[in-house]
Amino acid sequence: MRTGMLALAAGLASLTVLPALPPTWLLWLVLPVGLMLLPYRSYPLALFLFGLGWACVSAQWALGERLPAELDGQTLWLEGQVVGLPEQRAGVVRFHLVDAVARRHALPDKLRLAWYDGPTLQAGERWRLAVRLKRPQGLVNPQGFDYEAWLLAQRIGATGTVKQGELLAPASGMTAWRDRLRQRLLHVDAQGRAGALAALVLGDDSGLTLADWRLLQDTGTVHLLVISGQHVALLAALLYGLVAGLARLGFWPRCLPWLPAACTLAFVGALAYGLLAGFEVPVRRACVMIAVVLLWRLRFRHLGVWTPLLLAWIAVLLIEPLAVLQAGFWLSFGAVALLALVFSGRLGAWPWWLVWWRAQWTLALGLLPLFLALSLPISASGPLANLFAVPWVSFLVVPLALLGTLLLPVPGVGEGLLWLAGGLLELLFQLLGLLAAALPAWLPMQLPVWAWVLVSLGVCLLLLPAGVPLRILGLPLLLPLLFPPQQLPAQGQAQVWQLDVGQGLAVLVRTREHALLYDAGPRYGDFDLGERVVVPSLRALGVSRLDVMLLSHADSDHAGGALAVQQRLPVARVLSGEATVLPQQLAAESCVDGASWLWDGVRFTTWRWAQAAEGNQASCVLKVEAAGENLLLTGDIDMAAERALLAEGRELRADWLQIPHHGSRTSSSAAFIEAVAPSAALLSRGNNNPFGHPHPLVVASYRARGITLYDNVATGALRIRLGAREAPYGWRERRVFWREK
Repeated sequence: MRTGMLALAAGLASLTVLPALPPTWLLWLVLPVGLMLLPYRSYPLALFLFGLGWACVSAQWALGERLPAELDGQTLWLEGQVVGLPEQRAGVVRFHLVDAVARRHALPDKLRLAWYDGPTLQAGERWRLAVRLKRPQGLVNPQGFDYEAWLLAQRIGATGTVKQGELLAPASGMTAWRDRLRQRLLHVDAQGRAGALAALVLGDDSGLTLADWRLLQDTGTVHLLVISGQHVALLAALLYGLVAGLARLGFWPRCLPWLPAACTLAFVGALAYGLLAGFEVPVRRACVMIAVVLLWRLRFRHLGVWTPLLLAWIAVLLIEPLAVLQAGFWLSFGAVALLALVFSGRLGAWPWWLVWWRAQWTLALGLLPLFLALSLPISASGPLANLFAVPWVSFLVVPLALLGTLLLPVPGVGEGLLWLAGGLLELLFQLLGLLAAALPAWLPMQLPVWAWVLVSLGVCLLLLPAGVPLRILGLPLLLPLLFPPQQLPAQGQAQVWQLDVGQGLAVLVRTREHALLYDAGPRYGDFDLGERVVVPSLRALGVSRLDVMLLSHADSDHAGGALAVQQRLPVARVLSGEATVLPQQLAAESCVDGASWLWDGVRFTTWRWAQAAEGNQASCVLKVEAAGENLLLTGDIDMAAERALLAEGRELRADWLQIPHHGSRTSSSAAFIEAVAPSAALLSRGNNNPFGHPHPLVVASYRARGITLYDNVATGALRIRLGAREAPYGWRERRVFWREK
């Protein structure tokens, strides 16, 4: 039986490694073939095929719900209902809309929308909206959050921006009640931590600031401030323990068996907490796991601990196969499996403090391969932080927050409990801040497969029981993590990465011993691409410091992420065409016209128009020459700056040209293009951006001259081996079934 369960579990989980989904006709063939093989000895193969077929069919349904390509970028009037708890941050309201209908077009079942300077929305309201719709697409870089995978896992078929709207029906139902409760919680005096309490009680994390998220990430405690399996399981365990304790003390009615009552009460409590939190995917997963564990405790303890874990895995993926696209699925099951592995077979009783400490370092070490595979930051302070933060939140803050919420109708009582819970949270954040300042999160370099396998093997050896021979050999196997293998450019060559930062620019130029970042990506309000994309990508590529950060000019789409880069990476020198306009913290120096330097056989030369007005004209232009192959980075220069550059008689010919100003019509004059005479041009812009970049006439001008265009929307991050004269590599070429090329 267990072999068949393993086969089914593997079939359901194999969805995550498929580069493309099988054709629909093959899927409809696989499912009946799998069912026909069940009665025979090959039933494990049948179950594997059934699991794979069901997962692929479910994924096909989700992909089929995406916005039709002909509607991408179109503005439509539609009607729908707001679901979930809308997030309002930095003047932007983000929310989900379901049951959306338009007059002449079929729309996806679920939309994720943003309304800039929009009104306060409530869950359950019905609106008529004018929305500019987009097909699901995210930024694709060497490391970073996979937005497209997340949207698919949430079964969101389109995103969009609201232009205007009118309310058709007020809020009603359970979601409206949750929204009113959220507003009540946010206005309670919780010593500045009302947003964190709303996150614990309702699963609404919009009240947590970016500084809060950074602190939680640095200390490995993100799981404590969002409703996860841990919180739901804690409530279930408390209710189960309450009944068990009453029975042990003799206060439980003898006519009512305590074990079925304890299991029932625990599951009902977990389900109620899940409904209060909106019953999102992580909570649903936790409820399924708790149900399986309680059923095992009630009837099937003789089967051991691995069978219920395997059953929970299968149940979760049968209900939602796309859960494998979320990091939380792998981390939650990985954590439970590790704890079962370490504690299920131990001999004798351990002191509670030893059990708790062993659990923390086991999770920190054992989950390391998963964190590496999922490209997640690794917290060096996590074991120590969780040692006190987990019981602090679990046994003090959460019970007080839930009890205070329940007693809010009682004047003074509920508010008092929430005030106390908020004070405990504030003290916890102060303690975590001390740890984060000493040991911030570490973003490791991406490891090749062979190095990841060695590290995983080393972790497995170190987790073996004490006294096992060769266990100490696990330590040297972790060395690739500390000294990752790198493919550095050859002498006289450079590796160039145009990162995918949307409507902005960030280009890494790396020689054998040096690194230069040309522009640092955009920042829009609290959405900083420097922190979210540029820094993780640099770390993943093995860049630990920057010799120069050259910011072409001070516009936010080019220099907005600079402070985040400087805070996370050592930067020896900052240059800019608008040094005096940039924040003083950057200590930027002015770009010097005609400056030139040589790194590892690669020549760098700058140019800046001395008579330029502030803004785009002042962009510092950079030319990079490696083994006779040239790259020209132009920032946002306009036609006037182009004419000035041509008038100086500089040698402008380059094999690669970064298209000025994202393809705006005010740049890329015919004379400039002919003077540079590139073989290929690089375009960095946002998909369906509001500026209409690139202008069709500019695109036509390049193509008429036979110049190949590389657009980050189509390629993702783009790598060029300057000096090797090779074809570039786009990160979107890495095939995964949910990503459009």
